[in-house]
Amino acid sequence: SSDLRNYCEICKKEYNLDFILESEGIPHCTCGGIIKPDVVLYEEGLDPEILNGSIKNLRKADVLIIGGTSLGVYPAAGLIHEFTGDKIVLINKSVTPADKTADLVIREPIAQVLKEAVLM
Repeated sequence: SSDLRNYCEICKKEYNLDFILESEGIPHCTCGGIIKPDVVLYEEGLDPEILNGSIKNLRKADVLIIGGTSLGVYPAAGLIHEFTGDKIVLINKSVTPADKTADLVIREPIAQVLKEAVLM
C-alpha cells in the first residue's frame, strides 16, 4: 500500500498506488473513468477551492518559502502577490522574477537544500 493518492476523474473514487501498478495500460475506474494522480498536470486548471484555501493561508503566514520553481506558470506564480507577511525565502537553482523581492535567495537545487536543512 501507499499514501500516494489517485482518483477517478468522473466519480472521484480514490485508488492506491498498488491498484495503479497492477493495471495494464491506462488505469480505469469501475465507472469507466480514467484514474489519475492527485496532482495538477501541466495545462490543467487549479481546483478553485484549493486555490482559495491557498490564498487564505498565504495572507495569514509570516514567512513564505518558495522552492523549486521558476515562477513562470500562472496562476500558481501569481500566488506570491497574495503574501502579506514579513519574509520571503526563495530556493531555486536558476534566476526567478521574485529574486529581487525575496529576503533570502538560495541558488541551489531544492532537494539538496532541504536534505542539508534536515541534517542540521
